[in-house]
Amino acid sequence: MSKIKPLAYSYDALEPFIDEATMRVHHDKHHQGYFDKFKAAVEANPELKELSAEEVLWQLEDLKKDLPEATYLALKNNGGGYIHHNVFWEIMSPDGVREPQGELREMIRGMGGFDKFKQAFTQLALKQFGSGWAWLVLDENKNLQMYSLPNQDSPLSLHHQPILAVDVWEHAYYLKYQNKRAEYLENWWQVVDFAAAEKRYQAALKQ
Repeated sequence: MSKIKPLAYSYDALEPFIDEATMRVHHDKHHQGYFDKFKAAVEANPELKELSAEEVLWQLEDLKKDLPEATYLALKNNGGGYIHHNVFWEIMSPDGVREPQGELREMIRGMGGFDKFKQAFTQLALKQFGSGWAWLVLDENKNLQMYSLPNQDSPLSLHHQPILAVDVWEHAYYLKYQNKRAEYLENWWQVVDFAAAEKRYQAALKQ
């Protein structure tokens, strides 16, 4: 595979909340760049070729001792960038379900309800210093956790399964929102697809 997967919707489908110009640059340039560099790092290390991208990140801290530092960082940063964006595109949709459903809804209700969850998740993303992501994950005990991680550090390397993610690197929002991260995050909730999040949750339960 030499190209990342196309989006499941048109570049302008998330307008006016996420603009077409941002989607084109974000998907075709940033995401493709992460993929190309991750692929190059894997191909330079034949022992990794039998692993999926997710498996590489899941095992990365164990693999670290046998890898040059430059290779480890290439896998961590570019593998994270590649996989994280796959999740990001997946959990957004122009016509998705905008509130939790199914078992995920019940789990979020147990965290204090959707409004409280939304506020807490937004604050994690808002307060992430510099580049990074906010995550809703299923942890090793099959409990939901929320946290932010810097840069492309991955929940998979913590043995957590990503359910929901928001990108707060500046390239995700700066063309439209400039430095107004809070406005970007407020509008991002208008394109979150909780049907996709529920599907990820169900898949994570089976891992």
